[in-house]
Amino acid sequence: MKILVTGASGFIGSFIVEEALNRGEVWAGLRASSSKKYLPFPDLNFIDIPYSKRDEAVALLKEHKEKFGKWDVIIHNMGLTKCKHISDFDRVNFEYTKNFIEALMEADMVPEQFVYMSSLSAFGPGNPESLAELKLDDEPKPDTAYGFSKLKTERYLRSLQNFPYTILRPTGVYGPREKDYFVMLQTLSRHLNPAIGFEPQFITFIYVKDLVKAIFLSVDKKAVGKEYFVADGDVWNSDDYTKLAMKKLGIAWAVPVRVPCFLVKAIAYTLDTVCGWFGITPTLNKDKYNILSARNWKCDIEPLKKDLGFKADYPLDKGLEECIEWYRKEGWL
Repeated sequence: MKILVTGASGFIGSFIVEEALNRGEVWAGLRASSSKKYLPFPDLNFIDIPYSKRDEAVALLKEHKEKFGKWDVIIHNMGLTKCKHISDFDRVNFEYTKNFIEALMEADMVPEQFVYMSSLSAFGPGNPESLAELKLDDEPKPDTAYGFSKLKTERYLRSLQNFPYTILRPTGVYGPREKDYFVMLQTLSRHLNPAIGFEPQFITFIYVKDLVKAIFLSVDKKAVGKEYFVADGDVWNSDDYTKLAMKKLGIAWAVPVRVPCFLVKAIAYTLDTVCGWFGITPTLNKDKYNILSARNWKCDIEPLKKDLGFKADYPLDKGLEECIEWYRKEGWL
């Protein structure tokens, strides 16, 4: 099997590449300037696809086809999860993907399966009152620019005639090399427990190795034209998650720092306005506030289990333990 993994140098991408190498000839799509620290594989091939320049992408793909043939599977993991300019989400996550797909079609390089790594954010959080889990037939209601860019790309994929897409929407992905959940673990290790608001969130997770497992189950089952939420199947109260994380860190206590939602919202909106004058997006912004304050991140993974036979190998208890062990080994904690 010939496999292309885009966004290969990132946290998730490097794990996808590692498993893909067990299945055949693998090409890692990444910029020439990207780090290859987590891609130390002698049999791995590299390609730098000019997503912003469609004509150049077409020429490159035609050249690749002539030399190496077509890819059987493309796992499109390339995209932004954070950026300085909010418009970059649409430009990179949607426009670049659209350019890439059009280039694939023009170069006669459409694979047998195109696995698109979307996000639960494309649907937005679930109802905060009923706390019902999100279903595949629910109406998407993204509340972040990132989520909108992912949903826009999903809709584009569905609009194509006979294009062999599979859409995966993972919830919060954690694991070795990941930096956002790491910050929380690092803060807890310093005996601080910050939280927004006074009501608990209901959150879901997927360990990176289980996400990779779901990706390749979709390939093995040839789940073309299918869409799935990806989570480990458990729902955690944010307070219970903190208690588990403290246990795994060996922390007996942490000072709770509760910040009212209205205060965080006021700060986020003010920063957005002020930083907007200079054309940049602050770390704490409207989108980040919406994510941090959302109460319900439950999602229905029954279709994933039924269609693909998915079962998580890493419940949070096991995943956190392995993750923290890696952070400590690497000197992050």
